[in-house]
Amino acid sequence: MIKANLLRILLALPVLALAAACSDDAAPPAQADTSVSAAKTSDAPLGSGFDFYVLALSWSPAYCLVEGDRANRQQCAEDRDLGFVVHGLWPQFESGYPEFCPSREPDRVPSSLGRDYLDIVPTMGLIGHQWRKHGSCSGLSQANYLKALRAARARVKVPEDFALENLPAEIDALEAEDAFIAANPGMKRNAIAIQCERGLLREVRICMTPSLEYRACGEIDHTGCKIKDLNVPEPG
Repeated sequence: MIKANLLRILLALPVLALAAACSDDAAPPAQADTSVSAAKTSDAPLGSGFDFYVLALSWSPAYCLVEGDRANRQQCAEDRDLGFVVHGLWPQFESGYPEFCPSREPDRVPSSLGRDYLDIVPTMGLIGHQWRKHGSCSGLSQANYLKALRAARARVKVPEDFALENLPAEIDALEAEDAFIAANPGMKRNAIAIQCERGLLREVRICMTPSLEYRACGEIDHTGCKIKDLNVPEPG
């Protein structure tokens, strides 16, 4: 009898082990992903007729402070609490850039298309303006330009320096560049430029190939701010 009971126990052990492995207690704890996942650049629509893009990420609190009463009320509403937003994805030449190009697409971006991008571009007005001035020069349709814009944004991880718990803050412009470079493998200093205004960090501009790989852009890099102790105001 003892041998029979022992045999039943031994046969049950693998089943119990499997059940434990499939239980919630055995699973690793879920962790919130606070970063933007890297885009599959091969899936991004490929523009043409220009040399490279500039992805402009505007620090929304600085925009609202600098523009004051002229700022977009929707973007700067107290309940928005926005950090970096996409100002635009701008086709560029090695020197200069095209703008307001002839296109078979309408000037207006329909809300049925644009509203899917309000999580990264704060207003339909900005989406429409960026299409007319810059997207029309990308060689892409409205839908594909906005897909490329999302893929470009997803390509960039915002450093922890700009997390809410670290704000407000002061940061050297070159240190801000270094933070983005460290957070984004393949990015180099000649591919990024910080823009500042009134002592505030206003914008980060990142240069990308039409296939959304980081690349050097001397003309953009040379315009970068080099000021120390830039203020980074907190959202809200």
